[in-house]
Amino acid sequence: MRIATWNVNSLRARLEQVVNWLETRQPDVLCLQETKVADHLFPHDPLNAVGYRAVASGQKSYNGVALVSREPLDDVRIGFDGMLEEDEEAVILGEQKRVISGRLGSLRILNLYVPNGASVGSRSYGYKLAWLDCLGRYVAMQLEQGEPLCMVGDFNIAPEDRDLHDPQRFKGHVMASTQEREALQVVLGQDLKDGFRRFHPEGGHWSWWDYRAGSWRRNRGWRLDHVYLTRDLYDTARDCWIDRQQRGLPRPSDHAPVVVELFAGAGADR
Repeated sequence: MRIATWNVNSLRARLEQVVNWLETRQPDVLCLQETKVADHLFPHDPLNAVGYRAVASGQKSYNGVALVSREPLDDVRIGFDGMLEEDEEAVILGEQKRVISGRLGSLRILNLYVPNGASVGSRSYGYKLAWLDCLGRYVAMQLEQGEPLCMVGDFNIAPEDRDLHDPQRFKGHVMASTQEREALQVVLGQDLKDGFRRFHPEGGHWSWWDYRAGSWRRNRGWRLDHVYLTRDLYDTARDCWIDRQQRGLPRPSDHAPVVVELFAGAGADR
């Protein structure tokens, strides 16, 4: 089973690239972030034409997440609904379109677009930490259900210094601050493991390159797009890799897709 995550930075602007990528890579599920399109304008027809269907939670110009799959997904949940309905803070934080999940067989796929945070100490940074705290409660309740979980998305956090090209320069900055990294580790707890690091423990792997300062040409990037797996999935995963080729196309997203290969029975009912 092949599951991918990709911040496309506007689905309609990158639609042809997404359709071509689906035809070439043939994932079972593609998790999109920053779709930037309201639900009634979501481009279902071009995806259907190549054998995929989508469920989406979007808004105009900002945010937006979607699950694009070959087979229909069960028990689709939008935002923090389904777990934290009685949590007033979760209801407020869930208003932005950043969370969607669905089940394929017994496998729960959780797709996230974590807030950027703007700058350390800013109001947006405080929002990001509060959102991560809420996510931690949500994930803990999800894990209590006993379903294998594949949690993917644009986390807007480089978990370690090896996940950014110049750790000394960006030490303490947003997306690399101690508080963000610690908040992410709380979300992961003891049950979720970094699928990419199982196969690529060394540094020098990026999934995001800023549009500015020739970052792509100079290969100055960050690893912000992650795949986290519960232990049963982690132990039997076959591969996890970053598709850098997409970032080199004309008018690309600033993010590249990240793909995880799971064993064939990962989504089977147990």
